[in-house]
Amino acid sequence: MSSKVLDAFLKVNLEDLRDKGLYNVIDPLQSPNGPMITINGKELINLSSNNYLGLATDQRLKDAAFEAINKYGVGAGAVRTINGTLELHVKLEEKLAEFKHTEAAIAYQSGFNCNMAAISAVMDKNDAILSDELNHASIIDGCRLSKAKIIRVNHSDMDDLRAKAKEAKESGLYNKIMVITDGVFSMDGDVAKLPEIVQIAEEFDLITYVDDAHGSGVLGDGAGTVKHFGLSDKVDFQIGTLSKAIGVVGGYVAGKQELIDWLKVRSRPFLFSTSLTPADVAASIRSIEILMESTELNERLWENANYLKKGLKDLGFDIGDSETPITPCIIGDEVKTQQFSKRLNEEGVYAKSIVFPTVPRGTGRVRNMPSAAHTKEMLDQALEVYKKVGKELDII
Repeated sequence: MSSKVLDAFLKVNLEDLRDKGLYNVIDPLQSPNGPMITINGKELINLSSNNYLGLATDQRLKDAAFEAINKYGVGAGAVRTINGTLELHVKLEEKLAEFKHTEAAIAYQSGFNCNMAAISAVMDKNDAILSDELNHASIIDGCRLSKAKIIRVNHSDMDDLRAKAKEAKESGLYNKIMVITDGVFSMDGDVAKLPEIVQIAEEFDLITYVDDAHGSGVLGDGAGTVKHFGLSDKVDFQIGTLSKAIGVVGGYVAGKQELIDWLKVRSRPFLFSTSLTPADVAASIRSIEILMESTELNERLWENANYLKKGLKDLGFDIGDSETPITPCIIGDEVKTQQFSKRLNEEGVYAKSIVFPTVPRGTGRVRNMPSAAHTKEMLDQALEVYKKVGKELDII
């Protein structure tokens, strides 16, 4: 018999979320997650995937995964520190370091795991973290886990960062101070002001930490936001994911050799969780090789992104200040945002609504993620649907 207290809590709160338009319905795919997807037997133009370069369904990655399964099996069989480190893991980490222009790298089971692992392995209750207010949830949770003093910084506000860094440094209360930012902010598509952040960090001796989940494969000819600004030797922690532009699953931290050595002996997800599967590692290696061999997919991504952005803006949609392929259509009201997304779906476009708590209340949006795999015909068709539904709901 279940707890009455739990039953009451769940009933009341689930009803509340549904009433406010904040309850998220999950739609299982009946197809690969490509530019077109099938849900409930219906084919839709997919504008909600993080599969930026279309590599999640690339035959070259599938071939690498099949080969690895045949040679190594389906699982690594242990945590990395016992005997779960295959030669493939070492090769992946070497390739990641080369890709990110750092001395070394360490792979984790997810991008979320990276932030849980890396922050708490270096920062503790005697330290402080300056964290951008729009940082990803995994950064926020990683900061909390570290028990360091969290100092919230206004989004991309360099005056606020400088003032708070100065105050924290001069207080003498903290052994170490870290500044953490996303490289690309996932809900708005704007880019961190890394040159100014690095300058402030050097002035106040701050540890620099950049989560580049949405920048790797996208900015810097694919090498990421840090490379885009030419700061590969100035940022202490470069965090990335293998699940977005790379097209597979997993995450990594890239940095100096001593930092990676420390994470291998002190970061708990590395020590206590079975390592990435052989297939995922092999596919990730092949994906990174493709990105290092050619910028063709990266160029196609940007061409499609700029085309969609211009189309939506010309129609009168508020696409915010995005500087990357992430293209929000900001609606505001949560219920209307959900309604807009539902109507797009009915008309053949899958563009998921994003509402509180993922974004602040009153800033609901439909977030569009064009990829290198979309054709102009798909994007034109999507724009026609946006035009129709936008006028119908009095959004444009």
